Amino acid sequence: MPIYWAFLTYMLLRPGLENKEYFFMFPHLDKLIHFSIFFVLGFFFRLRFPKVSLIHFSLLLISYALLTEILQDIMKVGRSLELLDAIADTFGLTLSYYIYNRVKKIWE
Repeated sequence: MPIYWAFLTYMLLRPGLENKEYFFMFPHLDKLIHFSIFFVLGFFFRLRFPKVSLIHFSLLLISYALLTEILQDIMKVGRSLELLDAIADTFGLTLSYYIYNRVKKIWE
């Protein structure tokens, strides 16, 4: 979990690179990536801390998502704050919380 979180922080705050076009790219691919990485973060967080309440989960991880977006804008390294990225992050976290609870009920 800490390794994933550190890697995620690095990837979200590293300088932006020139976007090249590849055959697998489509519009808003970055939103799907944001959704996916925050889904995984939320799921790992719930696995590690299964008794954490929804309020604490939301406050901690959504604050992290918003902070990384704000820092991207402040650092001025080729990245910028995007509201849709923050929304994708939040949806990923929300879905991970829901799916974790559903899977937990099935396995119990």
